[in-house]
Order: sequence, then C-alpha cells, then structure tokens
Amino acid sequence: MSDCCSIKSPAETTLAKTAKVGSNNCPECGQPGKSVETKTLKQMVQPWHLELVNKPGFRFCRSANCDVVYFHPDGDCLRKPDVRVRVGLKETQDPVPLCYCFGFSEAMVVDEIRDTGKCTIPQRITAEVKAGNCACEIRNPQGSCCLGNVQAAVKRVMERARA
Repeated sequence: MSDCCSIKSPAETTLAKTAKVGSNNCPECGQPGKSVETKTLKQMVQPWHLELVNKPGFRFCRSANCDVVYFHPDGDCLRKPDVRVRVGLKETQDPVPLCYCFGFSEAMVVDEIRDTGKCTIPQRITAEVKAGNCACEIRNPQGSCCLGNVQAAVKRVMERARA
C-alpha cells in the first residue's frame, strides 16, 4: 500500500489534549474561536480524526501565530498537521491560500497589483458567489466566505506596494 493511502493512528499525530477545558478561547493563544460546522471539519481533517470531529462544538482559531487550527471546549485540539489543506491565515510561505473555492492565492494578488496597480480578485469571487458557484462552508477551513480574508490581503499588498 502506498503512503498516500495509509492511515496513521491517533498516537502518530499531533492531536493534543490541552488545559483550560470549557472555554471558547483557543487554549494555546487565548484568542476567541469561531464556531465551525461538523461538515466543514469532516472535509478538512485527516482521516484518522473523522470520529473525533463528529462531536459538535469545535471552533476555528484565527490567530496567525498559533499552530492550533481547531479546538473543542473539552480540550481537544487539531493542529496544522491534522488538517488536509494549508490554512491561509496560518501560512507565511507561498502559496498562501486565500480562496479555496476558486484557487486564488496571495501570490496572485501580489502579481495582479504589481502588473496592473489594482486587484480584481474580490470582484471575480463575488461574481462566482452570485452565480452560486462557491462552497465555502465545505472548502474553506474557516467554514465561511473567504472574501474578508481576500480583501484584507488586497489591502495589505496595496499598502506594501505604496511603501
């Protein structure tokens, strides 16, 4: 069997129980977490964590400097290696994903601004959303629309370009 199809046991992963049980704040960085639906978690986590994420109540940690991606008030934490995709808010090396439905990255924002002085990616995503072509609740690790993250990236890149 190839490595791509092998299933690791939970003992081989970075799943960790943490202190501060019962809090809606990330037990590692202390920032408030955003509620995430089970259907999002099932798409995001490595296969050996599927049973764990069946319980409701997991939250997404938005802190860029924290290795925790999802946590549960009972103390369970899922870290970057425990998810199937790169979490854009927690990445610094290219490609930094911004839009999981249409494949836009921060490098694409940088390239467009460098080449044209503006960025049309938010408008392109908006058009796709209006056309019913998004699935953010399943494809985005946050379980919600990426437009806020995309617009923040555009603003950040524009400010750097002006400096």
